[in-house]
Amino acid sequence: MANTSEIRNGLCINFSNDVYAVVEFLHVKPGKGPAFVRTKLKSVTNGKVVDQTFPSSHKIDIVRVERRKFQYLYKDDSGLHFMDNETYDQITMQKELVGNAQFLKDGMEIEVLYHADENIPLNVELPQYVSLQIKYTEPGEKGNTATNASKPATLETGAEVKVPIFINEGDYVKVDTRTGDYLERVKM
Repeated sequence: MANTSEIRNGLCINFSNDVYAVVEFLHVKPGKGPAFVRTKLKSVTNGKVVDQTFPSSHKIDIVRVERRKFQYLYKDDSGLHFMDNETYDQITMQKELVGNAQFLKDGMEIEVLYHADENIPLNVELPQYVSLQIKYTEPGEKGNTATNASKPATLETGAEVKVPIFINEGDYVKVDTRTGDYLERVKM
């Protein structure tokens, strides 16, 4: 057990029967009354964000978390299957524990957060950006780059994103996996 003076960004703690990561914190020492720590916590397992205030003397339970590199293999009725790049062990995780599973491509390297003491997977973190091929979109208009007009496009993974009008089928685009936004066209 530790106390609130050890709270810092990225620290994982046991709170409300779940593992939460500290996103923001602020130590407050008011002129009147005891000091306290205001925090913004994000659940590692489901992504839920909560604001929590701890008194300065409060004890917190720190959780040791490890990041391990895995490779995405395939999806079936039982979930998403991943393989550890070092030991070749395979794990299956439910789609809910994976951020934006719609951007997963066979063979993609991802990180799995593990509870170090209990050796159980908590969630999957995709790379921040991925480059994917456009499988279907309306024909593009060459030279129409001045406006911010966009059209829907289906990626090779089946995900749909909004892309500029000049993008064609077969082009590769860079997508932000956190928001699902088109960033730029890339050459492959």
